[in-house]
Amino acid sequence: MTAKEILKETEGKMKKTMETVLREFSEVRTGRAQPSLIEDMHINYYETSTPIKQLASVSSPDPRQILIQPWDANVIKDIEAAIMNSKLGISPSNDGKVIRLVFPALSTERREEFIKVCKDMAERGRVTLRSIRRDANEKIKKMQSEGHVSEDDKFKGEEEVQKMTDRFIKEIDALLERKSKELREV
Repeated sequence: MTAKEILKETEGKMKKTMETVLREFSEVRTGRAQPSLIEDMHINYYETSTPIKQLASVSSPDPRQILIQPWDANVIKDIEAAIMNSKLGISPSNDGKVIRLVFPALSTERREEFIKVCKDMAERGRVTLRSIRRDANEKIKKMQSEGHVSEDDKFKGEEEVQKMTDRFIKEIDALLERKSKELREV
């Protein structure tokens, strides 16, 4: 394995970490009802775990409501059960054809709790990025000790890994800032 391959692998792992943080942030409810809150929720559909977005049309007709229109009316009960078992804390209502989720306005205390949750998610993301950086640096040092790369290349590789880490940490911080701002909007 060359230093470039290590850098490429490291960047791939860091991108996956960013995607995970972004997905976790999208699951945190803001004052608005967003279809992304439930689209990736899975239900058991004919013995297969299937995301709701593959079984129904999910829309937000107004800022406080999500409308789910299943293509197969037989899955309404399964979708309702999945929503009830989720962390949303919302009770679905259905009329036999569509499921409505009405989101109450968030209190100030609840908004602050969600901001703390987002900060924890961001910190876990940063810790993961630092762990990936450490692993990459260890691989580069091992290559140098085995004589596969020069000492200069080792330092260049470690410097690149650090730049990459800093870039992704800044992205997480920007995401956290945006999500916090979104949560504070009334």
